[in-house]
Amino acid sequence: MLNKKTIDDLNVKGKRVLLRCDFNVPLQNGEITDENRIVAALPTIRKLINDGARVILCSHLGKPKEPDKAFSLAPVAKRLSHHLGKEVVFAADDNVTGENAKKAVAAMKDGDVVILENTRFRKEETKNIETFSRELAELCDVYVNDAFGSSHRAHCSTAGVAHLVSESAVGYLMEKEIAFLGNAVNNPTRPFAAILGGAKVSDKINVINNLLEKVDTLIIGGGMAYTFLKAKGYETGKSLLEADKVEYAKEMMKKAEEKGVNLLLPVDNVIVKEFKNDTEYKTVASDSIEVDWMGVDIGEKTCQIFSSALEKAKTVIWNGPMGVFEFENFAKGTISVAKTLSEIDAITVIGGGDSAAAVNQLGFGDKMTHISTGGGASLEFLEGKELPGVAAVQDK
Repeated sequence: MLNKKTIDDLNVKGKRVLLRCDFNVPLQNGEITDENRIVAALPTIRKLINDGARVILCSHLGKPKEPDKAFSLAPVAKRLSHHLGKEVVFAADDNVTGENAKKAVAAMKDGDVVILENTRFRKEETKNIETFSRELAELCDVYVNDAFGSSHRAHCSTAGVAHLVSESAVGYLMEKEIAFLGNAVNNPTRPFAAILGGAKVSDKINVINNLLEKVDTLIIGGGMAYTFLKAKGYETGKSLLEADKVEYAKEMMKKAEEKGVNLLLPVDNVIVKEFKNDTEYKTVASDSIEVDWMGVDIGEKTCQIFSSALEKAKTVIWNGPMGVFEFENFAKGTISVAKTLSEIDAITVIGGGDSAAAVNQLGFGDKMTHISTGGGASLEFLEGKELPGVAAVQDK
């Protein structure tokens, strides 16, 4: 994964370069509410423009099953024009690669930028059907994948097209993701700690198993912790629980012991009767959760234990919040972890998704070494899986 051709290995002058970006941005009334993914793509786009390429951008947005104006990339074209200080031509074409797209590409000069319509307007996209991959390949001479957030899916625009062009590479964003996540997992400066949170154990089964082979400390919080507490024989009340994963949790605790991994679980929890912010809450020990209460955050003692373990680490990967951080009253655990990571002298990698959102919302984003742009992709990376969108690109 770490030996892929990058855009620095290409000579793109005068060539048509199809650049797969991740412009899957949130929209409200046709306006983009968070431009992080657009901004993240700019260094690669600028590099290609400056090297005299004819840059053809493509991406999906949302999950439309057919052409739907609500999911058009037109607003993205507008914002890109603003950021690049030059016109980004929007090839309005429900067929994505139809006549409008072909005309726009044929009219390009070196340094021009065209953006195609949402790739998911084509049913073939998510099924990786060769007809659409071939149509995309016919528009370009070179393919560059810079969409880490979509690289765990084998779609026409992320994998299929790469096999049909003579030259392919990864962009700067993808290169950075592979380097930070890859080095953190496979070549960490030790001690190496991983923090896993979020709702479900089932989402992270293979991640837990893979990381126990690599880490010195594994911290488990969030909703998934209650399945582990249940495995210790504790009452978990109405807390999130995956009863069918209790045996698995026992196996993982045993594996941690055998591998000499320090597996940390919450020792106290903030519990509530009702799932809302302005409700009665209290902090109890992990073995004292009452039957009709539910856990929504880690307690103060747990925050201290987790913090002191993290202060010793030199590499930390974090995926998933410690509690219901959307509710102000139950964001303290997540804030505590984010604050600790912002202060320690270590390589800190945030694995996309909710933990990335939490770190940015809480104002700690610029204190982290790297925040991944892909939740699902970074999880699969942490599982040790090959990502189709990366695998399809040529090796150096």
